[in-house]
Amino acid sequence: MIYLDSSVVLAQLLAEDHRPPGSLWSETLVASRLMEYEVWTRLHARRLADSHGEPARGLIGRVALLELSPPVLDRALEAFPGPVAVRTLDALHLASCDYLRNQGQSITLASYDHRMVAIADAMNIPLFDLEHD
Repeated sequence: MIYLDSSVVLAQLLAEDHRPPGSLWSETLVASRLMEYEVWTRLHARRLADSHGEPARGLIGRVALLELSPPVLDRALEAFPGPVAVRTLDALHLASCDYLRNQGQSITLASYDHRMVAIADAMNIPLFDLEHD
């Protein structure tokens, strides 16, 4: 199961220089419900909701969304290891990954956020290779 950070969804939607490999979209995908809000906030901020709304709904619809439940929120309150300070939204994503792992799920993180990747690595969360198809 691959946990998607919003940076990956936005890279796909906005056709950025770094786009995830096509094979990613055939995997079992999961993300925090937070990802949905982050994507829509970014699209609205760039005034792209009309032109990118349907593709956004399509991508988000392919992802199982994990609610920000009390155990996830409790984990986000705890310290995170790693070489950089964790940011609030990253803490919620990483807490979601940790929650799924603690539920016995095999999780791999897909993210272009170097800070989040560094902390996930310190947490021993495997990383999805976004550079190769």
